[in-house]
Amino acid sequence: MSELQRLKGLLPPEMQSWVFVESAAAVDPPLITLEEIGRDEVEIQVDLDEWDALALDHRNLLFWHEVGRIQNDTIPRDGWEMAALAIGLGGAIGELWVQDGLLLLMALGLSGFAGYRLYLKNNSEKRLQDAISADERAIDLACRFGYSVPNAYRSLGGALKELVEKTRKKRRRSYYEDRLEALRKSASKARAEMAQQEGSRSSVTSENVYG
Repeated sequence: MSELQRLKGLLPPEMQSWVFVESAAAVDPPLITLEEIGRDEVEIQVDLDEWDALALDHRNLLFWHEVGRIQNDTIPRDGWEMAALAIGLGGAIGELWVQDGLLLLMALGLSGFAGYRLYLKNNSEKRLQDAISADERAIDLACRFGYSVPNAYRSLGGALKELVEKTRKKRRRSYYEDRLEALRKSASKARAEMAQQEGSRSSVTSENVYG
């Protein structure tokens, strides 16, 4: 079984008909990313050269992170916002020229909405929160596919630590470090909940999410 086929098998059954897994074809592609290829279809693209160097559990959790992004509907879309912003501003200028108030308001509204979407897309805090939410989804998916909760946290933590070590760009490395810190807090909360459910904190061993 090829790696792409194996990853396809890690998709939840309800997603297998419209989510596809392919080898990245771009020059110097990211390790793994998403692309919307149709109105109701999404492609997960993997840089197999870099991907195969990762441990199996690390690959699984990074893959489920992307699946989590799909489930959360935080897929990066094509840059329609820039086109809409340009159309809206161009329309606003045109309507000022012909002095049509209603069309001017419509053009300004389009510009405002497109500008707001661009702000959200480029807002680093929102990107981080989306990623943390997808990490939580990845943990849930790992448990759905047979991982214990501690092993799911440990595997994702190890994957993020590996990405931190391999990433040279400071901003990108900080992004992974922030996710790792959020994962550590989430793991601590999960341990406390498990201990409470079992009636004693001592019944849960301390786990290291950093692998």
